[in-house]
Amino acid sequence: MAISASDVKTLREKTGAGMMDCKKALEEANGNMDEAIDFLRKKGLQKVEKKAGRSTQEGLIQHYIHPGSRLGVLVEINCETDFVARTDDFQTFCKDVAMHIAAAKPLVVDREEVSQDLINKELEIYRAQAREQGKPENVIERMVSGKLDKFYQENCLLEQAFVKNPDITIKDLLHQLIAKLGENIVIKRFIRFQLGE
Repeated sequence: MAISASDVKTLREKTGAGMMDCKKALEEANGNMDEAIDFLRKKGLQKVEKKAGRSTQEGLIQHYIHPGSRLGVLVEINCETDFVARTDDFQTFCKDVAMHIAAAKPLVVDREEVSQDLINKELEIYRAQAREQGKPENVIERMVSGKLDKFYQENCLLEQAFVKNPDITIKDLLHQLIAKLGENIVIKRFIRFQLGE
């Protein structure tokens, strides 16, 4: 099947992938745009997994001060080279993440950082709520598991829906950037200051 240049261009605009990758994806998907997007996403995730173990010693410490100077964020985002750290794509990502942290108030970067004490406290609350509703024990554990997942989605930065595009998570946004720039990138840590807190 012949792939038109306009289809390649459309796919490139939607995904940010390279022209040759877009053409190959459309060929693999027999011209179907949705399947081509899925193909590129899978390929991007494979690239992300390959890069995950690579050292990240460069990057930026990005700040965001909300108008009125009552709320501020510092976030450290690392990459492999200072070349990538200076790219517009990387710097825009850092600014977006800092602004997202200001708006969404995550507690930690990922679920591995949530303390066991906090998890136990949440589980205790969820179980008590389920028992209060008169749920049987076998249902309670499923409910508790679902509520804990929701807790992670609301409080772990990587699992939060991106404030500028709620259809994707911060993790999705990070993986898109890794696939585009070809380097391992890690959101290392952040701190959020709010006046009076």
